[in-house]
Amino acid sequence: MPVDLNGYWKMISNNNFEEYLKALDVNVAIRKIATLLKPDKDISHDGDHIVIKTLSTFKNYNMDFHVGKEFEEDLSGVDDRKCMKGEKEGRGWTHWVEGDELHLELRACGAVCKQVFKKT
Repeated sequence: MPVDLNGYWKMISNNNFEEYLKALDVNVAIRKIATLLKPDKDISHDGDHIVIKTLSTFKNYNMDFHVGKEFEEDLSGVDDRKCMKGEKEGRGWTHWVEGDELHLELRACGAVCKQVFKKT
């Protein structure tokens, strides 16, 4: 049975995020602001369709996709970029759940960021 990602998740840790953003060529001002934030995730998961809302006091960001299908990630609300898988070497991310914690591993150009969220 696939993991159920549905729910509201509050960030409890965010390791190596600035290095990950640097690997994505995010400008220094946005990086500095982003590393100070502790965004929440509001996830709706129905079969292979997932909507992830990342919510913070600075900016909100929505991602709507189907598992296993390539899609363009529209970051116009964050730093005005549009990204596709492969635009940066090794770019990708993986979510998994352990108990009441959502783990997120973000990867790009050898940089790895590990974030953990607690279900509320």
